Amino acid sequence: MRIDAHQHFWKYTAQEFEWIEEPMAAIRRDFLPPDLKAEMGAAVVDRVISVQARQTIEETEWLLQLADVHDWIAGVVGWVPLISPDLNRTLERFTANRKLRGVRHILQSEPDGYMDCDDFSRGLKEVTRLGLAYELLVFHQQLQQATRLVDRHSNLTMVLDHIGKPNIARNELEPWRHNIRELARRPQVYCKISGMVTEADFLHWDEAQLQPFLDAVLEAFGPERLIFGSDWPVAKVAIEYVDWVELVNRFVSSLSVTERESIFSGSARKAYNLDQIWSTNS
Repeated sequence: MRIDAHQHFWKYTAQEFEWIEEPMAAIRRDFLPPDLKAEMGAAVVDRVISVQARQTIEETEWLLQLADVHDWIAGVVGWVPLISPDLNRTLERFTANRKLRGVRHILQSEPDGYMDCDDFSRGLKEVTRLGLAYELLVFHQQLQQATRLVDRHSNLTMVLDHIGKPNIARNELEPWRHNIRELARRPQVYCKISGMVTEADFLHWDEAQLQPFLDAVLEAFGPERLIFGSDWPVAKVAIEYVDWVELVNRFVSSLSVTERESIFSGSARKAYNLDQIWSTNS
């Protein structure tokens, strides 16, 4: 089985997706389940985890509705208002749907110190209590803050998106690599091999440019805590879906069958506790 553990759906509006700037104009349109399903077939991908793109409760509700209709959407990482006094009520309503497997807040857009605030910490304690994962979306310069956050929530499974967004465009391995190694010392943290081509110059990147960054996360996390993700449709500005799958295939080709299976499915199954819901539904 292959699981794509990081993709998005959206109904495009210029107001809600203002971050899609002119060089990315090709993705200024709707991306819905039928669009992805066609590409999954060519890439031999079986299931996906759908991740929030907008910080709204309405989108989380919509993604869960899509997951209920399409059984190949294995789970949803939604957004909830983590600093809200009504968080408990919101989370318990959403967790009634077992396909909610995690939550994410777009920390890369928050000011320094946000990860240290008491309200945010209280919200993550509720995420821990309900057995969900938390996704870390941060830039490389926020990795030290993220490591402190992980240390304050040692019982919470966390998943680092897009290998921590290093500056691949400038080939800057350090201090990103040092900080990745430090973060990876925390055994509850997983790392997604995703979103790399858009951290490069997505019009002029090549595979060799990605190699040292891929090698660094493999060394730091090992295959048992690396998770494959496509970042579809964002990544389409730089690479087609099937080509990204094949690129990762080449990267892991020297690993054992067990290690390759971990990256393409086993690590996601553990991080999001997917086997539990699949056994419940069988």
